[in-house]
Amino acid sequence: MRILCLGDIVGRPGRDAVIAGLFRLRRELEIDVVVANGENASGGLGITVKAASQLLSCGVDVITSGNHVFKHREILPFFETTDRLLRPGNYPPGTPGGGLGVYRLEGTPPFAVMNLLGRTYMDNLDCPFRVADEIIGRIPGDVAVRLLDLHAEATSEKKAMAYYLDGRISALCGTHTHVQTNDAQILPYGTAYITDMGMSGCVHSAIGMDPQAVIRRYVTGMPQRFVLARGPVELQGVLLDIDAGTGKTVHIQTWRHACQG
Repeated sequence: MRILCLGDIVGRPGRDAVIAGLFRLRRELEIDVVVANGENASGGLGITVKAASQLLSCGVDVITSGNHVFKHREILPFFETTDRLLRPGNYPPGTPGGGLGVYRLEGTPPFAVMNLLGRTYMDNLDCPFRVADEIIGRIPGDVAVRLLDLHAEATSEKKAMAYYLDGRISALCGTHTHVQTNDAQILPYGTAYITDMGMSGCVHSAIGMDPQAVIRRYVTGMPQRFVLARGPVELQGVLLDIDAGTGKTVHIQTWRHACQG
């Protein structure tokens, strides 16, 4: 089973690139499932109903998110209409949406996708380690392929979670920093890991934004209105080859695709 996981889609540049090219990439790479983090898909912060619907119609099977998922309040009712948009599972009870999706798509082995938010330098939500235990306990026994998007700031928190879950999930793919890391690996008990998959957005940017506005903020210490960068776009993520019977990953590789136009 081959799965493509995409790092944070940033604004219209990243979103348009996914919409324009994903069906072709799925065919060329023989991809069974695509999971993409979409929490920055609309204007660089949050996700709207329009953006979510576009991504789910262009070849993305499941959208994960993070700390900006509720930036646009219009998205709240959307969680009641689909199980293909996830929010971090360690938000308080009663929060719209959920952090686990179990999917049985035609022609594809069943798989589960989980979404959690780290706490170090982030919002003080419920413990992601305890919630991970609870979520994994709800996955049906016949679903061996289990993916986790841990949206977190601290490398140590992501790495600790990976070892905590090693052998219980197929892969932990980190998001949030928008910078692809060089540590894709398979842990001793078969769980694939990468600290951060990177982003799908403009290459010449400060994590997707116009670098000049970001520079002014650092140089002056004054608030600045960030705007999306322009220019060449790259899709970034990881390719996973997973044994659907055991749930163990047999191969992980970082993946980058320069988009035309």
